[in-house]
Amino acid sequence: MNESFEVAVVGGGLSGACLAALLARHAGLDAHRIALLAPERLAPPPLAAGAPPAAQLRVAAISRASERVLRAADAWPRLNRARLCAYERMRVWHESAALDGPGSLCFDAADIGEPNLGYVAEIGALQRACIDSFREAGGTLIEAALEQLQIGAHAAELQCAGTRLTARLVVGADGAHSAVRAAANIAVRSHDYRQLAIVATVTTERPHAYTAWQRFLRTGPLALLPLFDGRSSIVWSLDLQAAGAVRDCSASQFNAQLDAACALALGATRLDSERLSFPLHSMTAHSYVAARCALIGDAAHVIHPLAGQGANLGLLDAAALCEAIGAGTRMREDPGALRVLRRYEQQRRTYNLIMDAAMSAFERGFAAQGPAAWLINRALSIVNRSGALKAAFARQALGTAGELPRLARIA
Repeated sequence: MNESFEVAVVGGGLSGACLAALLARHAGLDAHRIALLAPERLAPPPLAAGAPPAAQLRVAAISRASERVLRAADAWPRLNRARLCAYERMRVWHESAALDGPGSLCFDAADIGEPNLGYVAEIGALQRACIDSFREAGGTLIEAALEQLQIGAHAAELQCAGTRLTARLVVGADGAHSAVRAAANIAVRSHDYRQLAIVATVTTERPHAYTAWQRFLRTGPLALLPLFDGRSSIVWSLDLQAAGAVRDCSASQFNAQLDAACALALGATRLDSERLSFPLHSMTAHSYVAARCALIGDAAHVIHPLAGQGANLGLLDAAALCEAIGAGTRMREDPGALRVLRRYEQQRRTYNLIMDAAMSAFERGFAAQGPAAWLINRALSIVNRSGALKAAFARQALGTAGELPRLARIA
């Protein structure tokens, strides 16, 4: 069977599913001629008698800008609001400073007249909402993995599950080990942090107070994100020599080490899920585009998770690429033409490079000890005393600072 499409999006993760929904609704293309290759469509969590199911393990902190993108994709209204947790403030401190001391930076949504700084949401729910929006708009969902890809001068040819597809544009939204990126011969630059991130859900003695907590340790940063069910999601980045013992120890040993790492910010903690782990590295594609090909999300860039910006950057990529294709459609341009795709790359690549450099600098700087740690605490104290600086930090957390795609600016 042969099918022809305008755009084929490879990868049904959050950025790919969101892009497909945006294209179907905002790019001026026939939605039936947009294909989304999503080999594993996520099932909703099982229903339980009485109380709703507990929060899923994989969550993301969704900024205001990303919320707007998801609204434009008609995905946000499909979410169960009872399973979202708004976070109203963030608290950041170095291990050499006291949690309630002057070196502990706290910024609040109220500082900039906002009700919150964003939402902690389940990634699976976000993906399902985007895919449902895409299908409802008339898009073509193909629940099969990419098997082969050839990119020619006039079209890309894809093979999946015995089906041959052609598309004027193929979008790689297929993660850090992107097959689309490899087929387009786009090289990457990468850096190994020599750290492992451990993700888990914990119960805490005290309420999370709708606050995102982050403590910087010499072995790597620890973040606690508030969940709708009162628990917290942790992302604990650890140097390789320390990570194995934390990942593989007993639950009681893990609890004791976590209590020490977070300085009992929320009282005693208790592990309440399995532990997932993954190695940390940064990666940047030398180019986000080639003739007939574009990369978004982790296929184009991977950054350190210390600020939780990976998902947000991917959603902004999706919005910017949709707008570039939409502008080309209005001018009757080929969606796979390099001049169309360059508009997307020019808007996103520099921004993402700056974010990557900032995360790397923060990771190195906050791991410092001795005089360097004193300087960091001094800098945080200065920010704490400046209403303008705290407001700037809050706007950055909100995701509304800097140049944004139009779909991320629509309220």
